[in-house]
Amino acid sequence: MKKLIATMVLVLATAGCAYAPVNGLVTFVKWDGSVENQQVKATKIGEACAKSYLGIVALGDASIEKAKTNGSITKVATVDHETTNLYFFYGSYCTIVTGE
Repeated sequence: MKKLIATMVLVLATAGCAYAPVNGLVTFVKWDGSVENQQVKATKIGEACAKSYLGIVALGDASIEKAKTNGSITKVATVDHETTNLYFFYGSYCTIVTGE
């Protein structure tokens, strides 16, 4: 029974955490995305974020489509991602889209 409770606490403590290629107690990471179209000019920027609080609640929409809508972008030039993680207290995962 104690193992079950310990496992449940561990799962709840790590649920909703922001993910980054490199994690630590405090993480600020930015890396390039896999989308790049050199035929499209990067004249506009759109950003969409999902955030987690206390490792329990995660809210937001960090999709490419939401970032495109937020930046009024119809043609995508690049897609980047940025992650912030402050232990389990706060985490964010943002998608940054540039384009026309």
